[in-house]
Amino acid sequence: MEISDWYEQHSESIFKFILMMTHDYQKSEDLTHETFINAYKYYDSFQQNASPKTWLFTIARNVTVDYMRKQKPLVFFKTIFFTQDSKPLPQEALEIKEEVNEIYRILQSLKPSYREVIILRKIKGFSIKDTAEILGWSESKVKSTLSRALKTFEQRLAKEGYENEKALG
Repeated sequence: MEISDWYEQHSESIFKFILMMTHDYQKSEDLTHETFINAYKYYDSFQQNASPKTWLFTIARNVTVDYMRKQKPLVFFKTIFFTQDSKPLPQEALEIKEEVNEIYRILQSLKPSYREVIILRKIKGFSIKDTAEILGWSESKVKSTLSRALKTFEQRLAKEGYENEKALG
């Protein structure tokens, strides 16, 4: 399989992953392209028996973390894109958007390791094994960090008035 095929298959998912980390649409597009440029440059290091998706997400995470390290602390609260199959009424749409923004704000308030493991496992749906590979952790560290991350996330949701909510399943 070629890098161009991987781009077709995974670029949108990688873009959304990066967007969740940066909350900057333009920068997320740039970092997505940088991810695939790096994949092309380092294709020789790709182990053919490995998952291309996992390898690409590892590159995307590293590119994004490198970018974020170089930035001053960012003020988040840019528009979060939220799509829904049925069109809600304007008031419902506003309430949904406000709730989504609040949940993302709480997610952004978590320390980076908690935020990354929640995004990869609960939002992007990666397996424990793939998450461990992307983050460079052991599987047991993924499990324990996810448990602590979800507990912290649930506590912050409760503190903000989402008392009956269970964090991301």
